[in-house]
Amino acid sequence: MTSPTKARRYLQLDVFADRPGAGNPLAVVIDAEGLDDATMQAIARWTRLPETTFVLAPTHPDASYRIRMFSPRREVPFAGHPSVGTAQVLLDAGVVTPRDGLLWQEGAAGVLPLAVEGEGPTRTVAVRTPRASVVEVASREDIRLAEALAALPAGELPPVLMDGGRRWWLAEVESEAALRGVTPDWAAICALAETSQSMGLCAFARAEPGRDYDLVVRAFVGAPAHFEDAASGAANATLAAWLNHRGALPGSNGRYVVSQGREVGFDARLQLRVDADGEVWSGGRVCNVVRGSIDW
Repeated sequence: MTSPTKARRYLQLDVFADRPGAGNPLAVVIDAEGLDDATMQAIARWTRLPETTFVLAPTHPDASYRIRMFSPRREVPFAGHPSVGTAQVLLDAGVVTPRDGLLWQEGAAGVLPLAVEGEGPTRTVAVRTPRASVVEVASREDIRLAEALAALPAGELPPVLMDGGRRWWLAEVESEAALRGVTPDWAAICALAETSQSMGLCAFARAEPGRDYDLVVRAFVGAPAHFEDAASGAANATLAAWLNHRGALPGSNGRYVVSQGREVGFDARLQLRVDADGEVWSGGRVCNVVRGSIDW
């Protein structure tokens, strides 16, 4: 049973952004002890944000804190922007302190490290994401993909289905302009997601010269709902693993910046890093928007 009603610290923020309205929204309930599963799900449904996280005392001796993540529909085992945003909130609140530049997040995906760089509003946090693997390299003429990719001129790399805890189809597009200008075929993307038990289609293109980013990404989520993600740390981490696998990373020294969300009214910047061991770190800045309490 849920404990008696009490006010709990509650924040809303933009992740992968340096200003309000640019990134991916997130709600965080810091004092979540005593909330049962049904109540957490009800709060996440009420916020109507992509994810709501709940912070709990860790059960693993090495963890800095424990986290549960919920979309409005279900609990989520791992996602990048809730991990990065929650860590920033806890740092700002003085709840956690990095050890050797790292925090350790306990969740359904295990105990994952987060690298903390800098202080204050320019601080960045990056989560080491679960390892992603190649499920299948396909052809654009594949009957499952043909309609979904019909309006996207082909880039150099072939389409691939990757699994990084969630499955995504990844497809390179010929140019930034072509990717930014496309109208997705939602019926085809939903069918692709259903038939391959994947999230949908993550399309990417190399940035035009002179940009302050290296890649443009658009992540089209298929069944059961269909929407374009404003900024997905997990999808971008899966993409980074694929680019590393093919020796095709942009940027330098394994680091690069992604622009995502502009086509749906946002303007996020995600910072990706592939380290010497092939591990992918997905992160960026966070902007606090709402601070208060939730009385549920």
